[in-house]
Amino acid sequence: MKRLSQKNLCTSTPQNLRLTKSVKPKARLGSLGRLAAGWMILQTVLLATPVLAQKDQSSLNYGEFLRKLEQGEVSKVELDETNNRAKVTLKQQPEVSKDVLVFENNPGLASKIRESGAEFENKTSIDRSTTASILINLLVIFLLLLGLIMIIRRSANVSGQAFSFGKSRARFQMEAKTGVKFDDVAGIEEAKEELQEVVTFLKEPEKFTAVGAKIPRGMLLIGPPGTGKTLLAKAIAGEAGVPFFSISGSEFVEMFVGVGASRVRDLFRKAKENAPCLIFIDEIDAVGRQRGAGIGGGNDEREQTLNQLLTEMDGFEGNSGVIVIAATNRPDVLDAALLRPGRFDRQVMVDYPDYKGRLGILEVHSRDKKIDSEVSLEAIARRTPGFSGADLANLLNEAAILTARRRKEAVTMSEINDAVDRVVAGMEGTPLIDSKAKRLIAYHEIGHAIVATLTPGHDLVEKVTLIPRGQAKGLTWFTPDEEQGLVARSQILAKITSTLGGRAAEDIIFGDTEVTTGASNDLEKVTSMARQMVTKFGMSDLGLLALESQEQPVFLGNDSMQRSEYSEAIAARIDSQVRTIVLQCYENAKKIIQENRYTIDRITDILVEKETIEGEEFRKLVKKFSASSLKKLAV
Repeated sequence: MKRLSQKNLCTSTPQNLRLTKSVKPKARLGSLGRLAAGWMILQTVLLATPVLAQKDQSSLNYGEFLRKLEQGEVSKVELDETNNRAKVTLKQQPEVSKDVLVFENNPGLASKIRESGAEFENKTSIDRSTTASILINLLVIFLLLLGLIMIIRRSANVSGQAFSFGKSRARFQMEAKTGVKFDDVAGIEEAKEELQEVVTFLKEPEKFTAVGAKIPRGMLLIGPPGTGKTLLAKAIAGEAGVPFFSISGSEFVEMFVGVGASRVRDLFRKAKENAPCLIFIDEIDAVGRQRGAGIGGGNDEREQTLNQLLTEMDGFEGNSGVIVIAATNRPDVLDAALLRPGRFDRQVMVDYPDYKGRLGILEVHSRDKKIDSEVSLEAIARRTPGFSGADLANLLNEAAILTARRRKEAVTMSEINDAVDRVVAGMEGTPLIDSKAKRLIAYHEIGHAIVATLTPGHDLVEKVTLIPRGQAKGLTWFTPDEEQGLVARSQILAKITSTLGGRAAEDIIFGDTEVTTGASNDLEKVTSMARQMVTKFGMSDLGLLALESQEQPVFLGNDSMQRSEYSEAIAARIDSQVRTIVLQCYENAKKIIQENRYTIDRITDILVEKETIEGEEFRKLVKKFSASSLKKLAV
């Protein structure tokens, strides 16, 4: 019964809204009527009732006037029966006339004036009260009509909004002038080639139809945030020169069931009227998630919207001439029916750019900035692996901001390096003073750097610094020597060993009683890498087994409990293997620290003094002090 009552409440909501809209105008008219009636009574009282004037030197009340009249002090009286007023001149003040407010229908007043011997004159003025009353009434009627018109117009607007509730909110341009061309998009050449086919088909469809080819009805852009999916859509719109509709997936979904489906129908109806055209749906995962999945079932409004989208893209009627381009960074949550051929025929991967791609992106974003001639974009591209296009644009913008703050005319490598550090690690903090804590942090960072330098297969050291950034009190940067999609077992072990180098340096230099919490984040990374080696990559004595799968979100209808895929005995062996890998790498790190103690001490002194050592300088210092250490041992 409870569920039924909720359903009735939801379905009756529009009726309640209509009742409210129909009752409100009547209530407003009633209040306006009461206001008008009160105003008419008020103005009648004001016009019909004599206003008692305040007593002053130029006026007399009626009693004083009669008394002076009986005493013979009045010399002249001018009576105006229309306004019920009299002008009285006294014998003592012949130059001053005083006003007296007399009563209506007073026939004996004229005889009393004559009997007193005063000069009497009866005047009749124009009665303007009727005209004033008519004008005031007309003003009230005008105000009432004006209020009624405003109420009617507001009600009409509300009704119009109710009728347009299900219309599409897509932004439409006959020829999208986005200001973005394919020349402005770099770093994703493969995606550009596939999307250029769409532009070619829209401009010269006969090239494809001549051989019986059909352009895909839908293209799905998949990639991490910031890699240029929306920028590609803008480039397509700028290049194609055809009608262009753009909308976000969240704009389809509303509170009321059926509104999203109505907007989808209206969008494709307009698109078919302007075919050939493009429709771009950004963040399609907001409306295209799997139906009926997750805890508590699905969402009726979103599922109806998705069903209508599926039908419009490839249903009974078809949608020839309409190309749909969508973007998402969550392809795993999309419904399978949406991804089948005939709807989204192609899935275009827009991934993080490689070295050449980053170089091209930097060249594009540096066009409108003053860059010093000594700045090497190649060095920046080599130092920023894993950066997306948005990250690189933000990097150059931060460098330009730093340049303006330092009052320089052009961006130099100093601003570029500081901007990279800020984007990756956060804002620069206040350097530590020379103390035990600063020396301990220096040994920790040098431990990372020297273990990485002396371990085969590890990335090169880019910089070692004691300047705090974000939550880190010190940082050691590494730059990959080359980019490759596959990682060898030796490289993972080298990363684990160098990550433990800081803790190993604290242990060797200060003793196990003086180790600090500075390696907490390092231990988390080490444990994660070692566990993946055992459970995912098959790089342990347990053999070639994938014991843990990729974790899936709960709302996709997968097993939300993440049940164990192995027995307790295997779990114990996994923990043992992880511990063995970590301890072995830790012993290797301690060995490197012990063998290069002289080198570490000398470089630490330099780091405490300079606070930052660049990678090339660090490698020279390691070579120099290692040679000195060997000479001392030889002697």
